[in-house]
Amino acid sequence: MEGRGRSLKVLVTGGTGLLGYWVTKTLNSRGFTVYATYHEKAPPQIDVKWIKLDVEDLDDIANFVSEVKPDVVIHAAAYTDVDGCEVNKEKAYRVNYLATKALAKASKNAELFMYISTDYVFDGLRGMYGELDVPAPINYYGLTKLLGEVAVESTINSGCIIRVSGLYGYSPTGKRNFGIIALEKLMKREPVEAFANQWLSPTYVRFLAERLVKIVEEKITGILHIAGERLSRYEFAAELASVLSVERDFVKPKQIEEAKFIALRPRDSSLDTTKAKELGLALPPLKDCLKDMISTYRELVGSA
Repeated sequence: MEGRGRSLKVLVTGGTGLLGYWVTKTLNSRGFTVYATYHEKAPPQIDVKWIKLDVEDLDDIANFVSEVKPDVVIHAAAYTDVDGCEVNKEKAYRVNYLATKALAKASKNAELFMYISTDYVFDGLRGMYGELDVPAPINYYGLTKLLGEVAVESTINSGCIIRVSGLYGYSPTGKRNFGIIALEKLMKREPVEAFANQWLSPTYVRFLAERLVKIVEEKITGILHIAGERLSRYEFAAELASVLSVERDFVKPKQIEEAKFIALRPRDSSLDTTKAKELGLALPPLKDCLKDMISTYRELVGSA
């Protein structure tokens, strides 16, 4: 792969999603030939080959992969509404498992198949999970994403499973997330309520996308955790307030027991990223990620 360089044909599913947008944009800026899928949201103004695809249509998946014949597949499309997955289990099963299985089967001759998974494959009883720790999801979203991992591992020889945690950042077509919601509130000096007793590893999407492209360039395989440092959402929001020079009092601690979730949430699903650091794939410190998110938000929203 290294010798072929950027002549690689890369397929990105979920190209209009929070992460997919940045992966597509980064690949395009690096000179790759990019095919990106979209479904309901109109694709952004990125000069790549956009393909409309409903990942619940399994025959469609096989047909378009056969037509595109990608060298690399980055499967970022998913049904990520945790409570939605608990209510609509059939959709979650089809999107997160069956579609992944169909895509992996159709792409088994690809040089690299990358699957974006989640910290929610773990039960959250202790946190700082490593790649070799045994998954034990406590909600249906986590279960279907774990089934997707199994489908990739059992089908693909050159597979890379990337587990991330609490994705945040701004993209014009991507899902709103805690990072952006907190940013907009704090910029308006509005209070932000955040859980002080649930921990994760908030992962900034723009820098994550850069690491994923590096994985493509270096053809890294296996299971890999790429995420930020262990934090509660309260600690995250408090640091964001500090970077914005907003009084910390605007961040209000809340207990997760006060939330009315349908699906159970892991109490501590933070990820150990030692392996990523050894491979030169670690994310920058939180403060640098937050500064970049703020400047990117102002740039993209200002030009909208």
